[in-house]
Amino acid sequence: MINRNCVAQFMWLTLLSCPGGLVVAAEPPRHDVPWLAEIQQIPPELPTPTRPLPSLLVDQNRQPISTANRWQAYRSELKQKWLEFLGPMPEGRPSSTYEVLREEKIEGCMRQFIKYYAEHDEPVEGYLIKPLASSLRDAQGRLPGIVALHQTSKTNIEEIAGVSGGEPHDLGVQLARAGFVVFCPRCYLWQTPPKYEIDVKSTVAYFQRRHPQTVGMHKMLFDAQRGVDILVALPDVNPDRIGAIGHSLGGKETLYLAAFDERIRAAVASEGGVELASSNWQDPWYLGKRILAADFQLNHDQVLALVAPRALLIVGGETGPGAVDGTRSWPYLKSAMEVYGLYTKPNRLGLINHGKGHTMPPDVRKRMIEWLTVYLSAS
Repeated sequence: MINRNCVAQFMWLTLLSCPGGLVVAAEPPRHDVPWLAEIQQIPPELPTPTRPLPSLLVDQNRQPISTANRWQAYRSELKQKWLEFLGPMPEGRPSSTYEVLREEKIEGCMRQFIKYYAEHDEPVEGYLIKPLASSLRDAQGRLPGIVALHQTSKTNIEEIAGVSGGEPHDLGVQLARAGFVVFCPRCYLWQTPPKYEIDVKSTVAYFQRRHPQTVGMHKMLFDAQRGVDILVALPDVNPDRIGAIGHSLGGKETLYLAAFDERIRAAVASEGGVELASSNWQDPWYLGKRILAADFQLNHDQVLALVAPRALLIVGGETGPGAVDGTRSWPYLKSAMEVYGLYTKPNRLGLINHGKGHTMPPDVRKRMIEWLTVYLSAS
């Protein structure tokens, strides 16, 4: 009898070793969530996107892209275009050391409130949450790590870290109890000072004085990457098993972190707004008004495709109140799925539309955690 797992692993290793093979992820295929096919069913009728979505499988010279290697070359060009638009951030990053300001044991976890540096002269606070026991350890005893990015709220990291508020937004604690090491960094909009009652215009102006050629979204991306730095420096975290999750503001940050940081192996972006027109992406703390120009050529199907072939789950709540993702997101996922199709099948990009608005129902949160557990598994 043929062992299909062995055959699959052989095919994967052959693909990695041959001259035309894929060189993105040096690991064998993993099992999938049992509901993968369900979340990849493209509706028969799609809404018209606010801007045309040219095929991602045609390069800038109008040449077709039919292999993963060809896509990788074009991907580098596309990524560079996005980084040029986002603007520069400091190349040298501070040390990943941190100071523990306080710590406490909570049910199933150890939660530490820490201070570290995002930029060399910019202290930031965050919560580091570790499980007291976990079944997710690899052969070396290391755990997967998650960067959990908070939504807009008066308590921001206190909410996602479970210090206040409770469900549904205490994702950090929920993931730690599921066996992950979780880091919850504070978004730059609340760093100076770290309170919701700040004048956002003043905070953005402060950032723009420091980085006049850079949009706010790149600062959010940079700070989220510093969160990854903190995690991968921990001796009990496997640097090859890093994920990201976020809702609303955190969903936006998660999408960009997964796209521009290849250390992210699996991600869940809830209600961030894939379509540029679906949310306030034009605000100065995100992408700015340039995205409203008629000649603006970048779009979020490209950002989704930059994640390929890594696992990415989009969660939407249409047609519930305040929802920004759902049916309107499908044209962008469909476009990106063409890129995912160049890699091993099945692709690991999908959308859950729970239809309950700008929130995370209990059954959906369960699936979000299951997604990260499966795609950050040790085997």
